[in-house]
Amino acid sequence: MQKRTLGILLILIGSIMIIYNGFTYVTTEKVVDLGAIVINKEKSHPVQWSPIAGVILLVGGIVLVVNNKKII
Repeated sequence: MQKRTLGILLILIGSIMIIYNGFTYVTTEKVVDLGAIVINKEKSHPVQWSPIAGVILLVGGIVLVVNNKKII
């Protein structure tokens, strides 16, 4: 992968990480199973990250894009 492509990818990921600080996904687990009676419980799992990580990725991507000079 070229440095410029990697830099652009890091800029995009860093920007998304700054805008969105995390996400939540929901799983369903069976609590009671008595033949015809089934009781399920929905459990949410938050995934959080620091916006500082997004800033670091953003700056790293900018550095890679700016320093993309070809040496012959």
